[in-house]
Amino acid sequence: MWILSFLPDWIFHAIVIVGFLAVILGTFLKSIPIINKYALLLKIAGYFVLALGIFLEGGIHTEKIWQARVKEVEAKLAIAEQQSKEENVKIVNKVVTKTQIIRTRGNDIVKYVDREIVKYDTKFAPGGQCEIPKEFIKAINDAAEAPK
Repeated sequence: MWILSFLPDWIFHAIVIVGFLAVILGTFLKSIPIINKYALLLKIAGYFVLALGIFLEGGIHTEKIWQARVKEVEAKLAIAEQQSKEENVKIVNKVVTKTQIIRTRGNDIVKYVDREIVKYDTKFAPGGQCEIPKEFIKAINDAAEAPK
């Protein structure tokens, strides 16, 4: 109800009070002979105004409930965002650590292969068979393992 956002709450309370007073006044005006012909009209108008006021009061109440829910969800969202930032920092630290481990392991394997290749270079004859040493296979399998 867009009208609820423009008008202050006391106006809707006043509408209910005016409607209630019109119904009561219409009931008591029946006994006055000069005004009694307007009593029924005042009473009917009072009922309509009272119904409108009660409807608007319900709208105010519903709007307040929704605003409270929005504030509650915003508070939960702020907490979740803070926790998300903390988890992001943890994840970044893990990624950096794993990247360093992978680089270190890669460098170690390269050094190992360079050191071991010297041993097998002399064994290869120019026209002979080239065998892959078991150490190289082990080094490659170790490199393929996930970092711990």
